[in-house]
Amino acid sequence: MKMIRLVTIVLCMIFITNLVISDGALLHAQQEIPSYAKWGSLAVRKTKERYPDASIVDYLHIGKEYGTKVSTEKFKLWLKRDGKEFGVFVDIKFETDSEKLIDINFRETDR
Repeated sequence: MKMIRLVTIVLCMIFITNLVISDGALLHAQQEIPSYAKWGSLAVRKTKERYPDASIVDYLHIGKEYGTKVSTEKFKLWLKRDGKEFGVFVDIKFETDSEKLIDINFRETDR
C-alpha cells in the first residue's frame, strides 16, 4: 500500500513539473515580437546579398534613432569568409510614420 502511494505521489510530481515547464514554454512562445524584427530580417537578407560568399555568424540589434520624419534602426552582423571574420554595421533609414524604406548603409569593421 505504501509503495502504491509513493508511486502515485512521484507520478503526480512529474506531471505537475511537466505542466509547469510546458506552461512556461507556452508563455515564452507568446511573447511579443520586437518592433525591430522586420528591419533585422531585412538587414540579414541584404547583407547576404551584398556578401554572398560569407556566412553570418552573429547578429546584434544596436538600437533605434528616432526622428520626427526619418528614423534609423542600427544592427551589427558578424560574418565569416575564407576563414576570416569581420563585422558589418547596417543602418536602415525609413520614414517614421509610414515605415517606408529610404536607404540601407553598410560599413565594415574588424571589431
